[in-house]
Amino acid sequence: MTKNLNFFNTLSNKKEKFIPLNNNKVGMYVCGPTVYDFPHIGNARPLVIFDVLFRLLRNLYGENKVTYVRNITDIDDKIIESSKKNKKTIKELTETITKSFHEDCKYLNCLQPTFEPKATEHIKEMIDMVTNLLKNNHAYENEKHVYFSVSSFKKYGKLSNKNSDELVSGSRVEISKYKKDPLDFVLWKPSDESDPGWDSPWGRGRPGWHLECSVMSEKFLGKQFDIHGGGLDLVFPHHENEIAQSCCANKTENFANYWLHNGFVTFDKEKMSKSIGNIVTISKLRENINGQAVRLALLSSHYKQPLDWNEKLIKESQNTLDKWYSQFEKINSEELTNDIIEPLQEDLNTPKYIAKLHSLYDESSKGNKSSKVKFLSACRQIGLLEDKESWDSFKKSQAKVDENFINQKIKDRNEARKKGNYKLADTVRKELEDNGVIIEDNQETTTWKYK
Repeated sequence: MTKNLNFFNTLSNKKEKFIPLNNNKVGMYVCGPTVYDFPHIGNARPLVIFDVLFRLLRNLYGENKVTYVRNITDIDDKIIESSKKNKKTIKELTETITKSFHEDCKYLNCLQPTFEPKATEHIKEMIDMVTNLLKNNHAYENEKHVYFSVSSFKKYGKLSNKNSDELVSGSRVEISKYKKDPLDFVLWKPSDESDPGWDSPWGRGRPGWHLECSVMSEKFLGKQFDIHGGGLDLVFPHHENEIAQSCCANKTENFANYWLHNGFVTFDKEKMSKSIGNIVTISKLRENINGQAVRLALLSSHYKQPLDWNEKLIKESQNTLDKWYSQFEKINSEELTNDIIEPLQEDLNTPKYIAKLHSLYDESSKGNKSSKVKFLSACRQIGLLEDKESWDSFKKSQAKVDENFINQKIKDRNEARKKGNYKLADTVRKELEDNGVIIEDNQETTTWKYK
């Protein structure tokens, strides 16, 4: 398969051809969860998007030649606040949320990343980077707080494409009396005795959030790597700050070469907000929606565009999968041709790829074995149609009636038809449909399936 990948690079603000630093070692880092609360549908979008990218890169370059790193932030001010509010220890809280997050990943059929480092496991490396930045005059200490000096990095603002005044105005800049400049950001802060903390040259404390990702990406991917991904909300200040501290600590011109950011998710055209009460957690979705339907729904819009989460979107995804699963059978996936994979290579155009899947399904429905293998292989390229058993189980759980009821109704309908009572037969069909069951007449027999 031809490698002809193109991505919209936030750093250059244009679409670029993807050229890895090393064809035999492609590296991707994606910001993972801060485990203070259960992940919501907005968090699910980058999980699925970058899982599709991971699958594509493995397909193009080889499974053993792609390294995907997704971190777990298990020390942060939000975690400390949440543990106090919920009267749980930090350990109890982070382990509970991390476990739920992993269940979410499995539910969404996301492959495990190559590495999943935790922030608390890399405190020593963080202290080393802060020490290095102080030594190179890119940071300063003030009463046991250590801040990065933004004025020392001339390229600051390049990722968000804004100047210093624009960044300060209306942005998420932390206010602190210890700063020399409003844009300066914390690398290390002191911890109270009741809060988590580690010994350091500046006293007992904990790392800043931005520092964590710089350290973990360097450890597993090197001082420079290929792709950095995350949600659009992370462009500033998080990713901007990562670039600044990493380039200054490592004395490099670049940090990640390609920056990919997915758009926001709204709920019924409203921004998700705890105050409104419209936060949809993935764990809640697990209760009554199949994960494959959620996955397809999240891929229905281009990753850079906003996505509105609503009942209609889920219903459409369920209906599509129900149709596609009619062609399911266990196969060994075949290599996809360039014409099929092309939409994914063109900045992960999943809507165009899904349209191609619909065409492949139509060909597969004609009964050609080769077409069916091609269709199923193409579905699996984006993590779909891999588990018919769970899909059938889901459909069965959605039905309001059991098989005995269904079989008796079909028997009643057949008897009505024999007697010429077609009005009663239509009434029985409608009753079954209202209960989530569709029946089909095939010559001498009648078959049924769950909606």
